Amino acid sequence: MKRFEWSLRLKGFPVKEAKKTQAIIDGFGTNDYGNYLSKQLQSIVAFHLKHTPFYSTLCQDINTSNWAEIPVITKGNLQQPLANRLSDKYTIKTVHKHKTSGSSGTPFEFAKDNFAHAMTWVTFMQRYSWFNIDLNTSKQARFYGIPLDTKSYYKERLKDWLGNRYRFSVFDLSDVALNKILQKFKRTKFDYINGYTSAIVQFAKFLERKNIILKEVCPTLKVCIVTSEMLFDDDKKLLEKQFNITVVNEYGAAELGLIAFQDQQDQWLVNSNHLYVEILDDNNQPVPYGTTGKIVITDLYNRAHPFIRYELGDLGSLSDKSTLQHPILESLTGRTSDFISLPSGKIAAGLTFYYVTKTVIDKEANVKEFIVEQTKIDTFKIDYVANEALSSSQQKAVQTAVDKYLEPNLNLVFEHKAILEREISGKLKQFRSEF
Repeated sequence: MKRFEWSLRLKGFPVKEAKKTQAIIDGFGTNDYGNYLSKQLQSIVAFHLKHTPFYSTLCQDINTSNWAEIPVITKGNLQQPLANRLSDKYTIKTVHKHKTSGSSGTPFEFAKDNFAHAMTWVTFMQRYSWFNIDLNTSKQARFYGIPLDTKSYYKERLKDWLGNRYRFSVFDLSDVALNKILQKFKRTKFDYINGYTSAIVQFAKFLERKNIILKEVCPTLKVCIVTSEMLFDDDKKLLEKQFNITVVNEYGAAELGLIAFQDQQDQWLVNSNHLYVEILDDNNQPVPYGTTGKIVITDLYNRAHPFIRYELGDLGSLSDKSTLQHPILESLTGRTSDFISLPSGKIAAGLTFYYVTKTVIDKEANVKEFIVEQTKIDTFKIDYVANEALSSSQQKAVQTAVDKYLEPNLNLVFEHKAILEREISGKLKQFRSEF
């Protein structure tokens, strides 16, 4: 029984039609794909100019026949009631509504028409099948947050049942909770793991402490798919070692669906089925392959709400091996908001600070997880979870690394905690700044 597809169709999402469209796209040669993309870009712009007052106002006095002049939509543009942003062909009751997680600091409600939402899920099905995962039949071990109010809680549990998955809450990652997760793996024939990177890494560290290989406990496991948070190379090696299965990095956003997915050759293939991805500089001009810039995305099919040249808030680069039809995401370096302003005037990516600190702590101490918060221009607070507090020599090692890789004379404040505060969604924001 195709329970998952059945649940989508029951909600009015035309999965069959989306699959047919995807099959046509997959069959395009280079020239045909270029023509298809050009046609879809022109079509989606023309539709929203005609039917979406919000978008036509943004494009007022602009030559929309020139793609480079089409405005980049920011999250700030979208922070107004959803009804103000819908096209006149849809109403609040005839669209798929959802909210972004707010991890960028600017949450908002968005909408997709039913066909656009079906295209999103058909793409997920296609990519997961690369690793022999069928969303209709494969059992998922899901590491995600879950609402705690009764109605929303059971709504998510029903969605989990329809999606053939079992959810482990990421809000409790104590050894007691992780041991319960382990016991569930022993009793259940899971096919794959999916969820927030930080929580899955904590489970792997727990297995490492117990000297347990998950594949030996749950032989049916095929692959681990991590999403929503950065996956560092050493963490990926840990997951591969303790799970003894393939680890795949997924990059997506609630409002767009799947953006990029690693294939069997470890290439991060961009979803070119229904998205067009650009990398732009601060002046909204395209940058060469291999150069880091703002990730800007157009949804080719969403007619309910315009996501046209939408600035996601992330930074990344495309590989020089990319083609129009098969773009390859070379790097994902964090959010545009995750930058450190240092006393010297130097600007650094927030994840650089996190990574430097993480490298030292992993080597020198028993720290399970931690977050870094910039509280003053020269002061950084490091909250961490560990069996024992960091010794003075371990704290000094972190300070030395920060002096070397960022700049000297920065103040580090260490705080030993029993548990770290996660966002409402359950994600762990690894770097925060009040500046």
